Amino acid sequence: MASPLFLCILLVVFGSYLSTISAAGDVTPRPDRAGAAAPLVHRHGPCAKSPSTDKPSSFAEALHRSRVRADYIMSRALRGRDTTTTIEVVTLGLGTPAVEQVLLMDTGSDLSWVQCAPCNSTDCYPQKDPLFDPRKSSTYAPIPCGSDLCKSLQSDHFDNGCSMNGNGTQSQCGYRVEYGGGLKTRGVYSNEALTMAPGVVIKDFHFGCAYKQIGSDDKSDGLLGLGGAPESLPVQTSAVYGGSFSYCLPPVSSGTGFLALGAPSNTSGFSFTPMTPFMDYATFYLVKLTGISVGGKQLRIPPKVFEGGLIVDCGNIISHLPSTPYAELQSAFRAAMAAYPLIPSDEYDTCYNFTGYSNITVPKVALTFTGGVTVDLDVPNGVLLDGCLAFTESGLDDYVGFLGNVQMRTLEMLYDVRGGRLGFRAGAC
Repeated sequence: MASPLFLCILLVVFGSYLSTISAAGDVTPRPDRAGAAAPLVHRHGPCAKSPSTDKPSSFAEALHRSRVRADYIMSRALRGRDTTTTIEVVTLGLGTPAVEQVLLMDTGSDLSWVQCAPCNSTDCYPQKDPLFDPRKSSTYAPIPCGSDLCKSLQSDHFDNGCSMNGNGTQSQCGYRVEYGGGLKTRGVYSNEALTMAPGVVIKDFHFGCAYKQIGSDDKSDGLLGLGGAPESLPVQTSAVYGGSFSYCLPPVSSGTGFLALGAPSNTSGFSFTPMTPFMDYATFYLVKLTGISVGGKQLRIPPKVFEGGLIVDCGNIISHLPSTPYAELQSAFRAAMAAYPLIPSDEYDTCYNFTGYSNITVPKVALTFTGGVTVDLDVPNGVLLDGCLAFTESGLDDYVGFLGNVQMRTLEMLYDVRGGRLGFRAGAC
């Protein structure tokens, strides 16, 4: 049996992704891919450098978190705030010299942040790594209050007024983000060098240097926002990478995935479906589901019930479907799994007791999107979570749903924002 160390060896060949970057507008791309890549792992898996203590204790808790996030995203479309329940982490370098930061990765968030020194245990939650200390970086600079960058926070409701630096000589731009799970973060909006991989440095990366945290204690160093608003990493680097990025979420039990900026020059291995913003709200990416199959058999679902679309949300654990497609999926899946006993529960309805079974056969589940793009979910990693069907009901037919991160496992998800399309590549990690 392979050791955990062997399983955590990076599965991406960096030479296929890297560019030499000296500034946001100064780049010499490799001919095969104009981008940069960093390793990505599951925060509760064996490859995590600092495994989170915030792991859901049961499928019921994971389902609860997923529903809270989904509800909050819908309310955010009306109120303008951020939300996160992400479970994937990426390791990057911040500052000069670069200091390793383990960040939660989220396509449902825009403004990135890390906890910064000096910050005591009352104001910041404890993390495994030392706090990032901007005083030790030669490239750190707070963003001045009154600058265009600071003013841009107002339109996205991330602004938090201004504050003087420790010497009382400069007015600094304040930021704040409030999340659906109760976490609140505040601090100074700042510029810094971000290292994606050795020799791959993005200068003038805008992020929040956090000095005040309220809420969650997940031991990560901060968050990396991959949404579509101006504060996100893909939009900040769009002059170089065209706003495109991709990632592959590995199975929980083994392996390492990746996060890559830019699109490959050859996309022949991908299947693409149209992608649009959700309700003209730039953060979220929306695609249209048109069908579902179980065990190779297409389910009989009226196309009109999919009209609300799915928000592609790597920060949401479980996929949410409108009532009719969810009921059809549940019924077909239960029929295919009739050999295994269901666990009776009022909280969730399709969980199994596999005790005593040495071989478990899980039916293949496939999702079909606009354009006839059919994506086979990884079995069982993309179908089951803790022995439960990793789907839930989002609401009435035509109501917007969510494509969660369980269904994304082992797929490379390519966000071609300028091209208005989402790509899927099977077996990428």
